[in-house]
Amino acid sequence: MISDSGGTSEWPDGGFPGIRINPETLMPQVVNEEACAEALAASTDATDLIFVRLVEGHPGEAAELLAEARYKDPDSFRLRMFEAEVLRVSHRFDRAVELYRQLLPEVQGTPDEAVVRQHLGRSYFAAGNIAAAVEAFAKALDLRVAGSADAALIYSSTVALQRARDVLDLAC
Repeated sequence: MISDSGGTSEWPDGGFPGIRINPETLMPQVVNEEACAEALAASTDATDLIFVRLVEGHPGEAAELLAEARYKDPDSFRLRMFEAEVLRVSHRFDRAVELYRQLLPEVQGTPDEAVVRQHLGRSYFAAGNIAAAVEAFAKALDLRVAGSADAALIYSSTVALQRARDVLDLAC
């Protein structure tokens, strides 16, 4: 088990107890299994289990849970975001990017635009398209700053943008 005190306290918040964003890979990672399990046991939101299964690297199980949830709520923005995440975790980066790009017009001008751009950047980064990742992360950061988003979200975008720029600089 990895604990929050084991050097991960500076990692950006992953959006769920016990999960943080690894600043090297820019992917969510369980850093405190106990906190994650407790929060999951207390949760009544089906998407929490989908998220944790994705973070744990179980896209098949997450996809099954997602299919059930989408059946009940086919138009859910959050579930469509998870659909793209299932594709990313399954290494179907082109499809994940395509789905995020399809979501952008629906959320343009809303706080969700920054969320989609952040996840789009993460998919580009995972696929090795670092220049596109830098662009997506920069836009997400700009939107979050302009919208006075929560400091944790701004920090997450800042870390992602800096990591992508560092990788891009190394490639040049």
